[in-house]
Amino acid sequence: MPANTTASSGSSGSAGAKTGKKKGRRARLIVIALVLALVAGIGYGAYWSVATVRASYPQTNGSVKIDGLSANVDVKRDSYGIPQIYADSDTDLFRAQGFVQAQDRFWEMDVRRHMTAGRLSEMFGSGQVDTDAFLRTLGWRKIAQEEYDTVLSADTKKNLQAYADGVNAYLNGRDGKDISVEYAALGLTNDYKPTKWTPVDSVAWLKAMAWDLRGNMQEEIDRSLMTSRLSKEQIDELYPAYPYDKHRPIVDQGAISSVTGAFDPAATSSTGPGANTVQGATEGLNTQLSSLSDTLDEIPALLGPNGNGIGSNSWVVSGTYTTTGKPLLANDPHLAPQLPSLWYQMGLHCRQLSATCRYDTAGYTFSGMPGVIIGHNQDIAWGFTNLGADVTDLFLEKVSDEGYQYDGKVKPFVTRKETIKVAGGESRHITVRETNNGPLVSDRSGELEKVGQKAPVTNAAPDRGDGYAVALKWTALEPGHSMDAVFELDRAKDFKTFRAAAEHFEVPSQNLIYADTKGNIGYQAPGKIPVRKAGNGTMPSPGWASSYGWEKNPIPFDKLPYEYNPKRGYIVTANQAVIDEKKYPYLLTKDWGYGTRSQRINDLIESKIKGGGKISTDDMQKMQMDNTSEIAALLVPELMKINVSDKSVREAQKLLEGWDYTQEPDSAAAAYFNAVWRNILRLAFGDKLPKELRVKGECLTVLPADSTGPVDEQDKPVRECGQRDTDTAQPDGGDRWYQVVAKLMDDENNGWWQSPKNRKDKATETRDELFGRAMKDARWELTAKLGKDISTWSWGRLHQLTLKNQTLGTEGPDVLQRALNRGPWNLGGGEAAVNASGWNAAGGYEVIWVPSMRMVVNVGDWDKSRWINLTGASGHAFSAHYTDQTDKWVNGELLDWSFGTNAVAKATKDTLTLKPSR
Repeated sequence: MPANTTASSGSSGSAGAKTGKKKGRRARLIVIALVLALVAGIGYGAYWSVATVRASYPQTNGSVKIDGLSANVDVKRDSYGIPQIYADSDTDLFRAQGFVQAQDRFWEMDVRRHMTAGRLSEMFGSGQVDTDAFLRTLGWRKIAQEEYDTVLSADTKKNLQAYADGVNAYLNGRDGKDISVEYAALGLTNDYKPTKWTPVDSVAWLKAMAWDLRGNMQEEIDRSLMTSRLSKEQIDELYPAYPYDKHRPIVDQGAISSVTGAFDPAATSSTGPGANTVQGATEGLNTQLSSLSDTLDEIPALLGPNGNGIGSNSWVVSGTYTTTGKPLLANDPHLAPQLPSLWYQMGLHCRQLSATCRYDTAGYTFSGMPGVIIGHNQDIAWGFTNLGADVTDLFLEKVSDEGYQYDGKVKPFVTRKETIKVAGGESRHITVRETNNGPLVSDRSGELEKVGQKAPVTNAAPDRGDGYAVALKWTALEPGHSMDAVFELDRAKDFKTFRAAAEHFEVPSQNLIYADTKGNIGYQAPGKIPVRKAGNGTMPSPGWASSYGWEKNPIPFDKLPYEYNPKRGYIVTANQAVIDEKKYPYLLTKDWGYGTRSQRINDLIESKIKGGGKISTDDMQKMQMDNTSEIAALLVPELMKINVSDKSVREAQKLLEGWDYTQEPDSAAAAYFNAVWRNILRLAFGDKLPKELRVKGECLTVLPADSTGPVDEQDKPVRECGQRDTDTAQPDGGDRWYQVVAKLMDDENNGWWQSPKNRKDKATETRDELFGRAMKDARWELTAKLGKDISTWSWGRLHQLTLKNQTLGTEGPDVLQRALNRGPWNLGGGEAAVNASGWNAAGGYEVIWVPSMRMVVNVGDWDKSRWINLTGASGHAFSAHYTDQTDKWVNGELLDWSFGTNAVAKATKDTLTLKPSR
């Protein structure tokens, strides 16, 4: 039996993965709902009582004996349940981290490892078979095992094993109901029981992280789908070039040195292969990838909707320009809202640093993985944003039963058999086929067998026959060192050791910012980024020709951009371009974020510095909550010029008079403008996109996709309904669309402003006619949503955040959702604002990604740093720490972040001592 000696008051895990919207689960969910209702005290029953809920709460006071410890370990928790661990050896430290995270969040950890291994069906039944099959095809768990067996250092493996031992020490002797209330509910419909944790379970999580931050795969699919209705020129207009003249890249100096051959921040011109000038020879391909896109929508997006929304802000300011005289560093990753939050706050401290105890670090961790991912140690601080490097390519493959065609010959597939165990049903069996370009993702969908049937390819392509299959080439499908990098970052002492750690952070490719106690600041672009033989990664490539594909080696690390103490005195990364492609010879991607957030942060910092002021911790915190809308600043002056005759629409238009373009939650102007923006996008672009990109259920009467001329008797309009999930439909309204519209503003008669000729309602011919129509449509849309009285309108009422438990709380009866979910909260901010509470303009106003945490690090004076999490430390639905940070997060508040021994002692509310079992 577990050695609990004191009643617990902490937190345990909830899930971090979607389970998919599948048939056949409703009866099971109803049973689970009833159980949870009783557990929550909604019903009655001797067994399902409050005691059942509390049985899984963690012990946070007293002492517990666990196997494997060499000495006592102290776990000190503050009033928010955030733990700080103190140990005398690395092994004890990570064993304790595993124990504590399992106490708080094992359900989340367990669901996550089943997702990464393609084993969700073992927990949730047949509804997850398709998702599992796709994940087995990608082979995340297989690659993680290879990494552990052949690549990772002995030191890293020792830490991973210690962590796993700690998790298992917690599990030992506990039934499911003693671990989390979700197991108690699941146990009535499934005989599933948690199994021991393994080191590979931790490594596999990095693959899920890499998947959600993989770059431009969705854009590659979308551009291919657009070719059914749009010309190459029109598609290019919807994917404009990065505006280097308006939005500063991260690194604005430096090049590949002609002397050393490495990147040099002081060099002025680059030498190298010039890969970014090679144009794709297959840009005209129409691969009909809608089925693949649908399949991708079913994969649990642990971090958020992939594409333009996935982002983050980070910036660091030199002590020259701060009130503290030392650097200040801020970070807020923008990810999917989850309950519990993706992040887990924690400190890992050696009581005395030595050769056998080397860590004194604190920050944000992932439940299920040892170490600290983002944070600081006693010498340096660091932050992450997504670099967005193009590390995936889709390849069309000419296949037969015998294999796939390559340079005129048929090569055999590499195959493996996979068995998917299904709770309450028979096991399913699949065969995974791989080409030299990766696994055939098209094998996982019957519709995908038709991929490429209508693709217009060049004469050099092999006969289409029954169509082309689709293979995925991705850097994360090769064993790598990213897990090594986590521990190396945690131990780094200066910029040299920081860069050495960054070299091992291969996937996902992230922007890393840096500051140290000696006053230095820096930036490094790491990652395993491929060098393409041909093409630029924006469209699928032919897999049958050796002239395509990737070179054997990626871009060398010493040629990747970095900065160290730049003259301007600060560094900003917010998913903008890393470096001007004209100054850099390697292709990183063609699909950057467009720099709206990054430029706003640059402007805020510069305005303070040029005004002679110094930047404080409060200033950094205030910047994180900046709500300014760049697209509003562009459009509102033009909207105000439009003569509106309808009194009700004119009443709404007046809301924009004198508006300062900030999107506060109580702002009626922000509500109306964003509705106008949404309708501009729909009228100008959305109604002209193919059904595969439009929102599910939204139907239009349009010309057939292969129409080229006006409507006639042989070419009649057809009714087409959208097929895309609301979170990923287009136009999503992100800053790519800001750039699209900005480029069209002066061309008032451009074809994009004109309505399709077959619309039943009144057509628009000019920009201002379309703007007028959008203002009218927005007025009546908000009347339906918020009421006729515009004095009651507010942006927050439209723009709401609901936190959902990512397994049992995503669907099912209301009582289940009430038990596990929280909200809604009315939010300010918006798409491409610094306070990036993102929403998809094609799908509606609901918040779909958020700053998942915020931190401001006061370098050197660590105890004056501040942090906040989206939810709380606990994954237990009825714990005091389930969402105890959310209200403060909504209001832009930060908590004090204790680090030093005295500060932690002062903040400590509970102390648990873990003791050796001997």
